[in-house]
Amino acid sequence: MIATGDVPLGAPYSRLMNRVRVVLLTQVIGPLDYKLPDGMDAKPGSIVIVPLGPRKLTGVVWDEGVFPDEPVEDKRLRAVLELVDTPPLRDGLRRLVDWVADYYLSSHAGVLRMVLSSSAALAPKGTVTEYRRTDDEPTRMTPQRAAALDALEDAQGLVRELAAEAGVSDAVIRGLIKVGAFEPVEVTIDDPFPVPQPDFAAPVLNEEQAAAATEICSTLDEGSSDVFLLDGVTGSGKTETYFEAVAKALELGKQVLVLLPEIALTQPFLSRFEARFGVAPATWHSGMRATERRRVWRKIASGEAQVVVGARSALFMPFANPGLIIVDEAHEISFKQEDGVRYHARDVAVMRGKFEGFPVVLASATPALESRHMARIGRYKTLEIPSRFGAAKLPSLAAIDLTEDAPARGQWIAPTLMKALEERLDRGEQSLLFLNRRGYAPLTLCRTCGHRFECPNCTSWMVEHRLVRRLACHHCGHVMPPPDACPECEEEDSLVACGPGVERIRDEVAAIFPEARIFVATSDTLWSPAKAADFVAQVENKAIDIIVGTQLVTKGYHFPELTLVGVIDADLGLEGGDLRAAERTFQQIMQAAGRAGRGEKPGEVYIQTRSPEHPVISALVKGERDEFYDAETEQRKAAGAPPFGRFAAIIISSEDQAEAIEASRSIGASAPEADGLYVYGPAPAPLAMLRGRHRQRLLVHARRDTELQAIIRDWLGDLEFPRGVRVGVDVDPYSFL
Repeated sequence: MIATGDVPLGAPYSRLMNRVRVVLLTQVIGPLDYKLPDGMDAKPGSIVIVPLGPRKLTGVVWDEGVFPDEPVEDKRLRAVLELVDTPPLRDGLRRLVDWVADYYLSSHAGVLRMVLSSSAALAPKGTVTEYRRTDDEPTRMTPQRAAALDALEDAQGLVRELAAEAGVSDAVIRGLIKVGAFEPVEVTIDDPFPVPQPDFAAPVLNEEQAAAATEICSTLDEGSSDVFLLDGVTGSGKTETYFEAVAKALELGKQVLVLLPEIALTQPFLSRFEARFGVAPATWHSGMRATERRRVWRKIASGEAQVVVGARSALFMPFANPGLIIVDEAHEISFKQEDGVRYHARDVAVMRGKFEGFPVVLASATPALESRHMARIGRYKTLEIPSRFGAAKLPSLAAIDLTEDAPARGQWIAPTLMKALEERLDRGEQSLLFLNRRGYAPLTLCRTCGHRFECPNCTSWMVEHRLVRRLACHHCGHVMPPPDACPECEEEDSLVACGPGVERIRDEVAAIFPEARIFVATSDTLWSPAKAADFVAQVENKAIDIIVGTQLVTKGYHFPELTLVGVIDADLGLEGGDLRAAERTFQQIMQAAGRAGRGEKPGEVYIQTRSPEHPVISALVKGERDEFYDAETEQRKAAGAPPFGRFAAIIISSEDQAEAIEASRSIGASAPEADGLYVYGPAPAPLAMLRGRHRQRLLVHARRDTELQAIIRDWLGDLEFPRGVRVGVDVDPYSFL
């Protein structure tokens, strides 16, 4: 035991030695103890700069008792160098970090990196220099300079941001600055955000909306942490309903977070928010510049940013006075993070509300089965809005049996759907064709020798994107131009595209209706809020007749003149045996159908399928949503699948295939035996190679009451692996690739 001198009996050890335990933002090093210099009061949650060897690292002072106490002699402790001038992380946020690290079997450092995701926010400066394009052309033009100038015509940002966007080195941008092609712009990064006005343009709600809004608002008054499942059909006005809760939170001086599943939905939502509250909210997403992220982070931490709209990462922002979280389109799979800390934002939002004592609203027209179950057992409160707002009616749905109403050879749209498209064009109405497949074709092969183009880094096919003349891997991002000849047999003009993507559907429609104005809406074309805003403006101004899109346009958009939706391949999502395949397909098609008939004109939906009697298709056409969910719930219950059981995936990867196999066998051989615990595998992952790494997988299945995390932590903690092996755990997996 270390001598402590004259100290009060029972005083915490850290206070006896004037020491603190600091969690660093590096996952390879656990929490370390440091001593506080005289006069420095670094309470739990304080952000500090500490020495580690010759380096200076950022860390957070953590609470006692969270980590095992391993005292180090006082004389060996190094001193904290600096207390960063930002508010300490709140108790509730620290408890959330503890919970996420424990539940998802991650490190505290990995979770804290999301909390402190803006390194610039920790710097004290209030201005920064960015650069933007001028009209001057450099006298000496290189291919790199030309590429940068083409890519950055309207861009502004820091040197490294401009270089990354243009795909060139920092030196190229600095050279263009030196010759006057870019000019410096002094940006103030601490400007305040305008204050939303709760009563700016309060709408008149119908009876169902008002009842739901009143219940949420009463919870805000009480200061409870209830979870509401706002279950309303598409077009029922769920946004206007929860806006009333946002207004109430603002009146109470609380901050509000609205989570959206896609960055492309941000701009339309901001417009609706501004129309309701008079000003736009703060935003948080991956497309922001470093200076914008710094401003938003600091204003959230100070409490000045009162409403924040963002992607899932916004969930970890250090709100000074949080009072409400809205998870819009809460069923969406994109709320599940698939790498790094593999958390689900919907579930973490619920836990943040619990730890910090405020309500959470999960809004969806097609709630996740897990959310419905939580409502059924009384954990969540259900608020239903069963009808569309105003004069709008739900669209009619019909299945097109492709075995009887087959498209012409080489085409993918059935005659019935093609005729409906023609009728909308004649009437000046808009249509949406939905196919959840980017690009022109999912597979390219040689008709001579059968060679298939596969990604060199992944076990996946290269997808043809004909608009940009590229073959692309949608898993790792590898791209290549389509070759003129087959690389296997060297036969020229022998490559053929197999199957349809949205670009191929677009070409088919354009060939039949050459005068139609068609827009392909995918993450390739709507990759920023600005692009999405331009798309929305074109649709609203009736500059687009037919939208051909993926799941990106099946949610959140409100186009009153869109009266027809055609689902090109309803069977696509039902393939592969995924646990949630039926539920996900039902949700996607229901959401796509919900784009039709949102104004005064009636909507019509055609679902192309080769299996019209499939339970998913039948339930959609007959409008038997609850019956479908009940049947799906019973199947999950019988199988012990979520929400009645637990799954965890253990993913092993290495650049050396034999090394990955050996490590996976070692894990499998040491699998624990416990009542209600089953371990399947190891086996090659369905995506057996990803980004150049060979992958093996084990699936752990457990009863709901099993201490799954503790078992896996003890199991893997006793094993050692070669340096090239990575072992990751995905608790509650959504992807089984």
